[in-house]
Amino acid sequence: MLAFFPQAAGGQTGRRAFLSRIRRLVGNHPEAVGIAGIFAALTVILFPFLVRVPDRKAELRHAREISQNLTAIMALALEKEGRFADIQLKAMVQNVEDPITWTLPENIRNRLLFGINPDESYLDGKFIIDSTGRIIVASKDVHEIGTEATVSDQDYFLVHRNNPSVGLFVSHPFRSAVNETKPSIALTRRINKPDGSFGGIALLRLRLEVVQRLFDRLNNDADGGVAIVLADGTVLARNPYSDAEVGSSIADLAVFPQIAANASGSVIGAGSKGVQRQITYRHVPGLPLIAIVAPTTDSILAEWREGVLYAESVAIAFGVVLGSGSWLLAHTLRDKLRAQDELVRMAATDPLTKLSNRRALELQLKQEWQRARRERKVVSIQFIDIDRFKLFNDFYGHAAGDEVIAKVAQCIAPEAARSSDIAARYGGEEFIVVLPGTGYEGAVQVAESIRKRVQDLNIAHQGSQTGVVTVSIGCATGLPADGEDSDRLLASADEQLYRAKSSGRNQVQSIVLPEIKPEQGVLSPLKRDKPGDCLRYP
Repeated sequence: MLAFFPQAAGGQTGRRAFLSRIRRLVGNHPEAVGIAGIFAALTVILFPFLVRVPDRKAELRHAREISQNLTAIMALALEKEGRFADIQLKAMVQNVEDPITWTLPENIRNRLLFGINPDESYLDGKFIIDSTGRIIVASKDVHEIGTEATVSDQDYFLVHRNNPSVGLFVSHPFRSAVNETKPSIALTRRINKPDGSFGGIALLRLRLEVVQRLFDRLNNDADGGVAIVLADGTVLARNPYSDAEVGSSIADLAVFPQIAANASGSVIGAGSKGVQRQITYRHVPGLPLIAIVAPTTDSILAEWREGVLYAESVAIAFGVVLGSGSWLLAHTLRDKLRAQDELVRMAATDPLTKLSNRRALELQLKQEWQRARRERKVVSIQFIDIDRFKLFNDFYGHAAGDEVIAKVAQCIAPEAARSSDIAARYGGEEFIVVLPGTGYEGAVQVAESIRKRVQDLNIAHQGSQTGVVTVSIGCATGLPADGEDSDRLLASADEQLYRAKSSGRNQVQSIVLPEIKPEQGVLSPLKRDKPGDCLRYP
């Protein structure tokens, strides 16, 4: 079917190749699984927080919108109260400035000046004050104060005396003479004489409870967050109520200049206790008052943080499991890889000599032969055989024979120490050494070193003419030609081994195949690295 869809077939082949590369990468580098698991765990841990970062901004935005609505309601209520008080003050000023008012009987005059209001429970009194600051007329509720009291040193008196254009003035909080336990503010307007000079003030003493009652139905956090302040930063009321803070100032806050300069807005900054707040404010039209709602950012973000904490706790738990599981899998894969490598090594290793076995020899020789052919380098091959080994076995036994084979292998292995060298047990008491990149003279010196190492073992051998175990070695050197395999070179080395045995054993016989010429660099020496090593040749 895929034959009709070559693109699909190619795509599947590409996917299979990609998956195969991934499997090889994981198989060869099991620690990559652990590292990938750590990255995955970090992603799992960070993801809930990153996803909920926009929610944090949304929580602050929602709280700001609520605060804006609340400040608008507060400003509207204060504007209404201020207009109502100002209407009364204007009427009082108008009546005081009318000469007819002072010709009326006292009870009628007072009724005309102060009127009858449906709710004056938050008023400490209404007063007419002359140009010297002396109270000349007071509402009947506070008539017992007497008329000797003076307010000539009060801010609300001085401001009107010094500035004819002030209009409605709201004073700083003070303790009323009528009710010393509750703070009050004065709302005043200037009274002019017929000639326009200062004639005194009309005054309403208003308990701050009327402002505080705006907060009665607010469910505010314990750190506060709602306040009414004068334009200069003086606190008139706050929720929750604090008698100590009424009359204090917030003008020293870093954000207050911005609050004072703009009609409305919102800013995040430190409050009076150094707690970070989202401060939303609105100036009251017609009055020197500012409505402020300033919940702490901690209270705004409490629910968001709780959600993030819960999500992060779950994510961290999953992340720890994922990371731990990844490294557990990585260690398992590493152990499996080591076991596989050990199996491969065992499959390619002769168990008695620890050298490569014949199957591994064939694979390695093929690879090295192809490399030498590509790089135009010579290859030397040595056949090594233990002299009169059958007689040794017959006289000393097979266990001793196996021990001799293992010791001879220990003499061969150090001479084939390069990564490209191959030392293998060919079968029985025969060995093969392949020396890629080693020329004739180097190969002969390696062979002589092996022969001497074996003889120096001084292993007794009654069947040998030397009385000790020895080896015979045949060596052949050749340059791989295109299209030619290693069989001819192996056969030549085998022939040289036969010559060595025929010539009396315990010797090295070698040959250079006719195609190898000295000018090709076969005989140029290359010094080996460690003492006692023979010369190698390219």
